[in-house]
Amino acid sequence: MSRKKVKANDVIETHQSIDAQVDEFLKSGGKITQVPRGVSGKPSIGKDHTMLAKK
Repeated sequence: MSRKKVKANDVIETHQSIDAQVDEFLKSGGKITQVPRGVSGKPSIGKDHTMLAKK
């Protein structure tokens, strides 16, 4: 099975589309939260299980 080659124009269009969506989200009052590295988005199993990276 061959992989489809990604064209530079497709990458640029995708990047521009994401930028436009983020701009609209922020203009509508949305907020972006930066999540610290190593913190999981999964619910906690128990105490001290939310950190994935070693301290």
